[in-house]
Amino acid sequence: MKKLSLMLITGSREELHQFQLSYVFLIGSAVFIGLVLIANVFLTVSFFKARADYNEIARLEAENEMLATKYDELRGQIVDANAVYEDLIQKEIVIRNIFNLPEISMDQRGLGIGGPDGRSHEQFTRAVEMAHSTEKDVDALTRLAAFEKEKYEEVYSTLAEKKSLLDHTPSIMPARGYMTRGFGMKSDPFTGYKRFHAGIDIGNKIGTPIYAAADGVVRYTGRMGDLGKLIDIDHGYGYRTRYGHLSNIKIKKGQKVRRGDLIGLMGSTGYSTGSHLHYEVMIKGKQVNPLEYILNN
Repeated sequence: MKKLSLMLITGSREELHQFQLSYVFLIGSAVFIGLVLIANVFLTVSFFKARADYNEIARLEAENEMLATKYDELRGQIVDANAVYEDLIQKEIVIRNIFNLPEISMDQRGLGIGGPDGRSHEQFTRAVEMAHSTEKDVDALTRLAAFEKEKYEEVYSTLAEKKSLLDHTPSIMPARGYMTRGFGMKSDPFTGYKRFHAGIDIGNKIGTPIYAAADGVVRYTGRMGDLGKLIDIDHGYGYRTRYGHLSNIKIKKGQKVRRGDLIGLMGSTGYSTGSHLHYEVMIKGKQVNPLEYILNN
């Protein structure tokens, strides 16, 4: 076996030491030292990597706690939103009762969904669990809000139609004054005999303003027999009003009017004993008692 001879000479040059090392030993030593160096590098890298991983884990845990806190706050806001939603539901129920609209059952409002979501929650962090729970609550609230919006639009549409009906329903005293003659079988002021009186008479001085009792379109203006100068307004929904014995007419046929608009002045034209307004209300062509359609008498 080949060997390597080494001579060691001391400083005095008097002593000479000779060593012989085999090539196998040298190669083995080199390999050993190399392995030690590699192991040292590996351990050093592993140490710093573990340190970095620990810091990253600590950072992620802190973020998870912060997210969990934020989700707690968000859930509190969702609870508040649910309270507002419940209040809106109660208001909608009251509105539906007032206007005799069909009620919505709680089963319909529930919009329930069910079934597992196919995810295992055993290894989820608190933040992830809170995220999933909050996501479900937000989704439910969003669906309920969309449902309630749709129902409110239905209510709005119905109330808009009812508002139109109310706007076109005679409901105010058309002139200031005092009632001199009522509706029904009354004594004729000229003959004394009883005859049907199709409206009410409101007495006041000539020139007293006359106002439209509701929204509508002027159907006729001009003279009409015993009623003298007259205005006939079609309010739609089967309603009509007539205003007789006027001294002056302020509107024209075909003109649109709103409740409270000035339409004429009180007078004593036609079959009349003095200044007054003859006021009629008709439903589908039939005269009814105007007093039943006066809210501000």
